[in-house]
Amino acid sequence: MIHLNGKEHDLGGGLTIHRILPDRTKRMVGPFTFLDHMGPLTTAPDQNTDVRPHPHIGLSTLTYLYEGRIVHHDSLGTTAEITPGAVNWMTSGRGISHSERAHVSEKGKARRLHGLQFWIALPDDLEDCEPDFQHYTKDQIPTLETSDYKLSLVVGSAFGLQSPVNTTSPTIFADVVAKNDFDFNLKVPGFELAIYIIEGSARAGTNKITKFQMLVFEKDAELDVKIDKGTHFIIVGGEPFMTPRYMWWNLVSSSKEKIEVAKRAWGDRTFPQVPGETEYIPLPTS
Repeated sequence: MIHLNGKEHDLGGGLTIHRILPDRTKRMVGPFTFLDHMGPLTTAPDQNTDVRPHPHIGLSTLTYLYEGRIVHHDSLGTTAEITPGAVNWMTSGRGISHSERAHVSEKGKARRLHGLQFWIALPDDLEDCEPDFQHYTKDQIPTLETSDYKLSLVVGSAFGLQSPVNTTSPTIFADVVAKNDFDFNLKVPGFELAIYIIEGSARAGTNKITKFQMLVFEKDAELDVKIDKGTHFIIVGGEPFMTPRYMWWNLVSSSKEKIEVAKRAWGDRTFPQVPGETEYIPLPTS
């Protein structure tokens, strides 16, 4: 069992996040290679939280909100609004670029923002697939409510539920709020599972975790956790890959050469561009 602490980062403009993955002690959980927890925060009226167009390869992205509203634009020509509980699942395949901006009606206003951003690596044989975008409303995401908790199964198949999101490898993401103290158990053959605390606390054996902390369980191990009343947590995981993943900036691949090719394409503007966008984030210099 590995205990991870989210590390606070200022992304600029006063936007603070906690980064949980990747970590020096644990690069991935199943196919999940990146997890940022943004907020909860209230932006200043003049605060710019827009994320200008930038490239991705070799992964799927998911921005999952609890508060706020973000408008997504991508190089496929997609425009979609990200709202709390909805799913915007973007698969980059061989290459996609996108932006995430405040809704035009909220420009110049204070606004609430709270959510998670995930990157999910693609299997070796699908890294060069066609880019794709899926959108599901909150009402399309299956839920389960018991006397102890309310659960939304955002991705995967578990608890007698099946998410509509099409993934490229066996994956799970469940969002859970505890009504009482209770024991939460889950075992999925072949999966590596982790629990992350949004708010509250939980314990597994002698390990206690609180807000911005994660516990990662070994492959095939049962996730057995005592949850405290009122705790908001997520379960993520999936089948781990046999080959390592390299990450540079927003580019993920099993091949360093593919990352170099994507870097050159973004640098010389031959990478797929977002229609109607004139701004972009340049390649980092280091």
